[in-house]
Amino acid sequence: MPERGFTASLSPAEFKALFRGHPGGVAVITADAGDGPVALTATSVSSVSAEPPLLIFSISTLSSSAGVLSRAETVVVHLLDAHDLELAKLGATSGIDRFAQGRGWSRLTTGEPVYDDVRAWVRCAVIDRMDAGTSTVIAAHALESGFGRDVAPGEAGDALVYHNRGWHRLSDQSRIAD
Repeated sequence: MPERGFTASLSPAEFKALFRGHPGGVAVITADAGDGPVALTATSVSSVSAEPPLLIFSISTLSSSAGVLSRAETVVVHLLDAHDLELAKLGATSGIDRFAQGRGWSRLTTGEPVYDDVRAWVRCAVIDRMDAGTSTVIAAHALESGFGRDVAPGEAGDALVYHNRGWHRLSDQSRIAD
């Protein structure tokens, strides 16, 4: 996609300040393109369509996991809650082997790495990638899922969100309206 020449643009610092106040749900994305498993924490996961079941997320091209995620045909997106905070921190830590830290994980019968005991996970086939600045946006088709802890419709659960450079838990006390 060719870059457009805009006469004005927010600086990176202004853009980051803008989104610091916009909370994002927390997920860990895993993949293995044949070189060993990788994982990263993302707050950019969003559902796109229920029929067919599609989601998107973005990854920084500077991430140590970017190379594998740019080649992987499938990924596992782990949707986290507050009980998964240590996994979220693990996926956000640079320069470590995220599968050698004692955190339980296994491989699905199809080969993808999946962390144990997370709120929910979804195995996806990558259907498209788009370069977007210093990131890559990945579109994926949901193939199978698993739940460690489900949340009943209308219940707050213990959703994990990232807001203003910190981890937060959504609960019944955080609800302000129906």
